[in-house]
Amino acid sequence: MPANGNKKQKIICVVGPTASGKSSLAVNISKAYDGEVISCDSMQLYKGMDIGTAKITPDEAHGVPHHLTSILDVNDSFSVSDYVILADKCVCDISARGKLPVFCGGTGLYVDSYISGISFSEYENLPEYRKELEEYATLNGAHALYAKLAECDAQAASKIEPENVKRVIRALEVFKSTGIPISEWNKKALEEANPKDALYVGITFENRNLLYDRINMRVDLMIKQGLVEETKELIKQGIKSSQTAGQAIGYKELYPYFDGTSSLGECIEKLKINSRHYAKRQLTWFNRNKDVKWIVADGLDSEKIFEKAKEFCEKYLSE
Repeated sequence: MPANGNKKQKIICVVGPTASGKSSLAVNISKAYDGEVISCDSMQLYKGMDIGTAKITPDEAHGVPHHLTSILDVNDSFSVSDYVILADKCVCDISARGKLPVFCGGTGLYVDSYISGISFSEYENLPEYRKELEEYATLNGAHALYAKLAECDAQAASKIEPENVKRVIRALEVFKSTGIPISEWNKKALEEANPKDALYVGITFENRNLLYDRINMRVDLMIKQGLVEETKELIKQGIKSSQTAGQAIGYKELYPYFDGTSSLGECIEKLKINSRHYAKRQLTWFNRNKDVKWIVADGLDSEKIFEKAKEFCEKYLSE
């Protein structure tokens, strides 16, 4: 479904909290409308992080191509600007072949940044500086890095938690590249943005306990599938020192088990708690987007969810 003339390329985004059934819905939409899936999960980008990120398997994909998974090593740094650049290449490639791009994932910042049409080109090429900041944070701590930001961009620092190393680094990177505070850069970028034509389809639950039960069951399944062994291998590869991959829910909760400071049972329970909290944050993020067409999934299987999604998709694609 490539764009014709000035008509914008159609894009469908499947969003929602973890364990809600997004991957299955994205596959069903892709099969029905000749689409290919672009992952918007910040941790599925990394090789070897398969079980803990619930990366789709070949059997689950049913032959539908998936993009932007397993392309980074665990020690590679990555930012939203990197994602937007890669996502744009994927969309161009998929649409050039007459296919429908279908974004799927729960990293709202990534998908929203791409769909909003914000250009990150002005500060995309500072990987060495980014690595320098990551190493500084590892050696001196998050608060020491935060102090650097407070010196050059007090306004940005006032809006970022000191422990959020990733956002602090991004703000410093923008300032280094452009010479202006990130708040001014963001305002300028929004003014110059060229939004994409996209349909957001979201999965949610009125009874939040149903979602939490799904999350708990998913964690138990991950343990059975070998999450502990996967984490052990990733630790050997140095995941704990990564400011990006090392903070992934599903892995960081198991570090104390390998350090000998907590039992496996305690770590698994912490993983369930953190996953539920993450789901809350995801719903808060996506609920701010008034364009999301929500499907309440209480009591619905994947086929019934797809049937409801079809109504939104067919109306959108026919416009």
